[in-house]
Amino acid sequence: MLLRVVLSLLSFLSPALEAAPAAKRATVCNGHAELCTRSYGNTTFMGSHDSAFFSSDPLALARDQEVDIPTQLGLGVRLLQAQAHLNDGVIHFCHTSCALFDGGTVLAYLQTVKTWLDANPNEVLTLLFTNPEGLSLPDVWAPAFTQSGIAALAYVPPQNPMPQSVWPTLGSMIDAGTRVVVFLDAGADGSDGGVVDYILPEFTMIWETPFDSTDASFPCSVNRIDGTPADHMYMINHFLDINVFGTGLLLSDPEAAGTTNGVASILADAHGCVPLSQGNRLPNFVLMDFVNLGQGMEAVNQLNGFS
Repeated sequence: MLLRVVLSLLSFLSPALEAAPAAKRATVCNGHAELCTRSYGNTTFMGSHDSAFFSSDPLALARDQEVDIPTQLGLGVRLLQAQAHLNDGVIHFCHTSCALFDGGTVLAYLQTVKTWLDANPNEVLTLLFTNPEGLSLPDVWAPAFTQSGIAALAYVPPQNPMPQSVWPTLGSMIDAGTRVVVFLDAGADGSDGGVVDYILPEFTMIWETPFDSTDASFPCSVNRIDGTPADHMYMINHFLDINVFGTGLLLSDPEAAGTTNGVASILADAHGCVPLSQGNRLPNFVLMDFVNLGQGMEAVNQLNGFS
């Protein structure tokens, strides 16, 4: 009798089981099928330094980009970096101060990013933000992520810090719907008013080379880190500044950007850092000014093994 009931139940459920769609798996990730099976911690991404501070006006001296966020992403940028400050009680992306260059609210920025993510479902994106005022994660930062919809797409690692060698593959992150990785340079450890599980402390997982370089050869050294390079990903700050009239005022150099963002310069910088990785690893992130100039994506493709 029991067997007859079980068989009857299976017969009833069979059409529904057959009709259930198979779990969708990403077959192309960040533009390449090969990257679907590659670890996030073993992939190189093109980054936009001061991504929110864009202008086509050559007299806008505080700009570090010439094209807007959707255009940057369309060029292949997969790491967006920007600095945030409070402006009349609202968190904005501002370059050093909101009086110098106000890139708008963090919420509006994230909404723009979310629109792009919705239109590009097979892309893994990293957000790396600077928090010089130590603004609270749960009270100031998190609401913008929640209201924009980015929080629902954010990756929460099973451990914190997350060693470079144990990050999941891009394909698995896309399949899980957690394809945005968020880092903050200060305060994500809870020292500035609480933690948010998807806003990760940068320097326990990523080390950086020196920034604001005025040397076009980009000599490599471990500049900012919490811990040791062995278990960290790393980022090369590959943008060139000029020292205005020797005053110590540093401004980005758009005239040199075509060369700075050229394949030869980026590859030389990347390979020069390999011995410091303590694993003969190429950089995970190449951070650039004026991403619309030069051949940044071509260089990053070569670093990922694509010609």
